[in-house]
Amino acid sequence: MTLLFTTVWAAGFLANVFALPAAEYDWYRWRGPNLNGVSLETGWLSTWPKDGPKQLWKASVGAGFSSVSVSQGRVYTMGNNDGTESVSCLESESGKEIWKHSYSSPVDAHYYEGGTSVTPTVDGDAVYTLSKRGQLFCFEAATGKIKWSKNIPQETGVKIPEWGFASSPLIEGHLLILNAGSAGLALNKANGKVLWSTGKDAAGYGSAVTLAMGDQRAVAIFAAKHLVGVNIKNGEELWRHPWKTSYDVNAADPIISGDKVFLSSGYGTGCGVIQFGAGKTSLVWKNKNMRNHFNSCVLVGDYIYGIDGQAEDDHPPLRCLDFKTGAVKWSEPILGTGTLMAADGKLIVLAGRGELIIAEASPARFQALARAQVLGGKCWSAPVLSNGRIYCRNAQGDLVCLDVQGKLTTRLSEE
Repeated sequence: MTLLFTTVWAAGFLANVFALPAAEYDWYRWRGPNLNGVSLETGWLSTWPKDGPKQLWKASVGAGFSSVSVSQGRVYTMGNNDGTESVSCLESESGKEIWKHSYSSPVDAHYYEGGTSVTPTVDGDAVYTLSKRGQLFCFEAATGKIKWSKNIPQETGVKIPEWGFASSPLIEGHLLILNAGSAGLALNKANGKVLWSTGKDAAGYGSAVTLAMGDQRAVAIFAAKHLVGVNIKNGEELWRHPWKTSYDVNAADPIISGDKVFLSSGYGTGCGVIQFGAGKTSLVWKNKNMRNHFNSCVLVGDYIYGIDGQAEDDHPPLRCLDFKTGAVKWSEPILGTGTLMAADGKLIVLAGRGELIIAEASPARFQALARAQVLGGKCWSAPVLSNGRIYCRNAQGDLVCLDVQGKLTTRLSEE
């Protein structure tokens, strides 16, 4: 009995002291490594003291709605100050500016505050950015030195969408793919040379998302009036499905699950699931239970989580839908249309007035685990969890970094 007790106690002690540290990940592009708003990060703190998680730092990065990308201890984002747009690189530990590149670009306020829309994309030692007017840059990620740049509308003749370009660059192999023009545009990431184009019509506002069709690699482009499947290799159209939204505001990124795509748009359009195949698509279901105005939902298991409603709604509902049927599983009002991501079976929601909410990603019911007011003003930029920190940003350009890093438990049980 004594030996058994000692063995069990020792095993418990070792498990407690030498527990594996939390899994942490860089979030190096819009919607994360898997382009779906879902992180593989685990072990972060989802419950906090009454006054919220510790704020590690706060920075002013300029007006706009760019989110952040995090790579190799650096944070990248964009903002605009009185017609001067900047790409900023900050230390993730301290918020100290490492480099900043600025250039002339109008705020372009148009029924809203305007400012930047695109989130930088980091690929190895390079970072790629796109302005609302189509100025595309490739920087050295560590120094901010320009490797190459070009003006996309001037070089290709594509039209600038009414609210400017909002497509974050997608790097796929040697390609840099944008939702620009009729149904996408691809350049050589090394030098900016245009490799294929699909036409000059004004684009939609979502970013390109990768998908597979057998052994064929493709991207889904949420164009102004259609969802289009495009062959990555040559820009050939593989299929298209009509999706008409008022003012051509198809803005929330498609969510891919096997051979099905979830779409959602605002202005009363609603949501649906489309099945795609060689040269064809079919509508699985469509309803108005989710109307994403600009930011995408997340798919966790067989359930969609997102914020339904228009940008002006005071208390839009955070909702859970069944991916297979579109049925509402639960609905919970939040303060202001906001954004979300998911990690470790939990939702990380930044409500439109700056309340940060952690909730279980469960279809059974809405269950908040933690809530804290972390910002003021309008918050339309997606929150980011990376390496034990949550980054939140408002339209005015206030960026906060919050400490949610899990601690390794070493305290012995008194038993």
